[in-house]
Amino acid sequence: MAIEYAPGVALSAIVAAIGYLAAPYVGRVLPIPNMVIALVVGIALNPIAARPATSPGMAFCVRTALRWAVALLGLRVGLADIAALGLGTAALIVVAMVTTLASGFIFARWYGREPGFGALVGVGTAVCGASATLACSTVVPNYPGKQPDIAFVVVAVNALATMAMLVYPLLSILLGFDAQTTGVMLGGTIHDVAQVVGAGYAVSVAVGNTAMIVKLFRVFLLLPVVLGVGWYFTHMGRKHDEARVPAPVFGIVFLALCALNSVVPLMPALLPTYAPIKSALVEASTWGLLLAIGALGLGTSIKTIVGLGWRHITTVLGTTAVIFVIVTGGLALMRLA
Repeated sequence: MAIEYAPGVALSAIVAAIGYLAAPYVGRVLPIPNMVIALVVGIALNPIAARPATSPGMAFCVRTALRWAVALLGLRVGLADIAALGLGTAALIVVAMVTTLASGFIFARWYGREPGFGALVGVGTAVCGASATLACSTVVPNYPGKQPDIAFVVVAVNALATMAMLVYPLLSILLGFDAQTTGVMLGGTIHDVAQVVGAGYAVSVAVGNTAMIVKLFRVFLLLPVVLGVGWYFTHMGRKHDEARVPAPVFGIVFLALCALNSVVPLMPALLPTYAPIKSALVEASTWGLLLAIGALGLGTSIKTIVGLGWRHITTVLGTTAVIFVIVTGGLALMRLA
């Protein structure tokens, strides 16, 4: 198994190293973070990476390595940081998710697509990209073209999240958002976990921490969202499989480490032992994130994105616009209140 992963992991590691080493030199001209550099280098090398031998290792980096790197980010955050976001932020995210899910059905109907396609797009956009799309597919009734639609949504939300990773931080600056508001915007609007990490930590550690807290809140809502979609199709008299939703183990570990990070400072006797371990794990998390972003870039094909159908693309663009407008508009109104 390790041999199967080796080519893809090695190529992703090379891209990550290029991003890390090039950042200080690029920074003399433009303040571009190492994760963005790794992403761009990865996209440029996609033709090299588009080989069967590299696919397993790259998938391992984007899924397993990323999730454990995100879990270790809990060491950078305290429970007080989570509480500081407040109930207003949680309510805004829930409203944005529900509206985005509903818009998926509406856009699909406008463009003559199946309701199941609207569910896949709505859930993928509202919750957490590819993993949410696959979980939702278990409760979407079978219809002609379902499998290609699943593949399309996975590719599309990944592509749009990658674009958002580069564009949204700039928009937050233009809107004059502070660090916490920027973090909420990024975590509340970008589809996939990997791109939330890249966008947030490209701005600052504080923004990245907030973005990950908000994103994980969305991830934890995957189960009720999928069950709700299943109930909807059952209510409409459509048969479907039983829901199969992966447990967000990495999110649970993230919260556990947040709690540990909050408790240990209250026990001075533990600090001499805890500090170096925490430092090593945070560094490991940083490299894990770089590795995942490098693999994400390597797996992004511009040619594939351009070749997608316009009706499908417009549907995904519509749901992406809905969640962006609601979250960003809501944050702007909260600032004025």
